[in-house]
Amino acid sequence: MSPYYQIAQAVQDTSFFTAVRESALIYPIILSTHLSMIAIFGGLILLTDLRLLGVTLTGVPASDIVRWTRPLKWVGFLIMITCGILLGGAKLLTYYDNPYFILKLSLLGCVGIHALVFRKSVYWNPQALDDPKGPPRAAKVAACLSMVLWVAILSNGRWIAYWEGADPNASIRPVNVELVARLTNR
Repeated sequence: MSPYYQIAQAVQDTSFFTAVRESALIYPIILSTHLSMIAIFGGLILLTDLRLLGVTLTGVPASDIVRWTRPLKWVGFLIMITCGILLGGAKLLTYYDNPYFILKLSLLGCVGIHALVFRKSVYWNPQALDDPKGPPRAAKVAACLSMVLWVAILSNGRWIAYWEGADPNASIRPVNVELVARLTNR
């Protein structure tokens, strides 16, 4: 048994995560809240990114869009992450070795790096965002990377449910040569 399995088992089996997982009401509420915050947060991210690319709301200064949406993004992000932790911890044995779950968490780390890299040059630089010639190249790169990262995170989050993993009880069965011959000679 791997140490990761043992850690996942220990986390999932805590009384807190067991209560979350086994509740007929709490788990679905957390899941619904997680999905709602993804929609709200994701919509605000998309709105900001499209404005930085000059695709939408071009009559509104980009710095205003960034400033106005920032508090709502933070609230949505914190609720979304909190719900994600609750959902993940409640079923960690199912998720700990799921490649889509691992990739989703890795991509969330990339979002953090993205925020650090573009924080000064884009997100905290309103003068550059409102240049009459349009937002600088760095803002457009940040917007494109942001959209790619978030679509990848959302996709991987959805694919988590469809990974079945390796069946440790499966055995390799030899090919029935006679059956194959009968089926192919028709």
